Amino acid sequence: MTIQLLNDRYQVIRTLGAGGFGETYLAEDTYMPSKRRCVVKQLRPIHNNPQIYQLVQERFQREAAILEELGGASDQIPALYAYFSSGGQFYLVQEWVEGDTLTGKVQKQGLFSESAVQELFINLLPILDYVHSKHIVHRDIKPDNIIVRDRDRKPVLIDFGAVRESMGTVVNSQGNPTSSIVIGTPGYMPSEQAAGRPVFSSDLYSLGMTVIYLLTGKQAQQLETNSQTGEIVWRQYASHVSPIMAGVIDKAIAYHPRDRYPTARAMLDTLQSIANPIPPTQPLLTQPTVVSAPPPQTLPIKPQPTPQNNQNNILIGSLIAGGLVGASVIISQVLTKPTQSTADKTVLPSETPSTITSPAITTPEFIPTTPSVPTQSPPSPPTSIPPVDTTAVNNYSWLSQISVTDADLAGKDGFQLDIMRNSIFARHGRRFDTGGLQDYFDKQPWYRPIYPAKAFPPKLLSKLEQQNVEYINKYQDRYNLRYFKK
Repeated sequence: MTIQLLNDRYQVIRTLGAGGFGETYLAEDTYMPSKRRCVVKQLRPIHNNPQIYQLVQERFQREAAILEELGGASDQIPALYAYFSSGGQFYLVQEWVEGDTLTGKVQKQGLFSESAVQELFINLLPILDYVHSKHIVHRDIKPDNIIVRDRDRKPVLIDFGAVRESMGTVVNSQGNPTSSIVIGTPGYMPSEQAAGRPVFSSDLYSLGMTVIYLLTGKQAQQLETNSQTGEIVWRQYASHVSPIMAGVIDKAIAYHPRDRYPTARAMLDTLQSIANPIPPTQPLLTQPTVVSAPPPQTLPIKPQPTPQNNQNNILIGSLIAGGLVGASVIISQVLTKPTQSTADKTVLPSETPSTITSPAITTPEFIPTTPSVPTQSPPSPPTSIPPVDTTAVNNYSWLSQISVTDADLAGKDGFQLDIMRNSIFARHGRRFDTGGLQDYFDKQPWYRPIYPAKAFPPKLLSKLEQQNVEYINKYQDRYNLRYFKK
């Protein structure tokens, strides 16, 4: 094989793929000192008709400008380095993304866990939202067109269909430019796209079908459809997926566009609400713990009823009944501010740090109203373990999305740290040999036990989750903070 030099600049290393529109090469940029690698796409017009060549060239230039804008605004879309035409053919030069496609990931590592799929959704939907804001429908989302980049594990969306459509431009009998090409992959594109009328939710359908492949290992063409509704039948192949997540996927792949999420942002908001559920409704005003005597204590003292407390309770009740506006100001004037030691109050950082930059999404901070086990700084094991409220709902789903740090663990006692660490396993359906742990998670509404403790497959945990488990474990050993004993 003769090694080609395209445009007297790009040294072809090997062919990456070929099809009806042309070929794709891995090449080196000989003009760059680093000899950086890049992808060169050679695109051929569908006809060598001189009358439409100029039209195709104009459309190609316009589509290349769109790809340049998209790649320049997001590092999860390959950057466009150059475009040129030569010998009646057109070329795009794009960033080479080192990593595995989602197809390759499944082949190497097996099926994805629900938390890994949720992380993929949350990382890709903002990209689709941006692409759609530019009035572009990708039209070919599938496992082969999403690469998990090696250097940061981020999913990168590749192979936009816009330029390929311009290569299929023809002139109809009225002399108007049109396209005879339907962009997409059978099984991964919905019916309206197959009919040549894609909408924004067509991409959400394709993303949903991609996720089903990650969860089941079945290609879209292998799945049955309901003969009456046209809906995809897939749930029986993914029993480890929670009903809530399955419902999100079902809505994304609904047969008719009107039954899907209208936008990528709407779908992202739904997933964010699952990842960061709003805790049970708490009173907007909670009475502070009043200590009748102020001597230093290492354990919280249960407040005793006094006439002043009764009066304060009546005042709070009347404030709530009459309206909350300005209530906090009035209460600060009337209630006697209690004297508390550091051990009498628990300050929790936000339990669910946001992973998506969006001014429209706010993450409520979970503030328990029940007394928590006091801690000291630096932490040290208590001489006796007071009773703990195991019915409290703590949301640590963010541990499947971002790395934990000492700042996230500071101020937490052995009970809270045990729950944090084991919640990573619990979200994948693990049972526990320790009775106290099992009792705690049995009370959590999201917990769905599947695997016995000794038969739990460790591969269900993502690399990030494994790192967080180890990090919390070492932190607990460092400060001797343990609560549950076998």
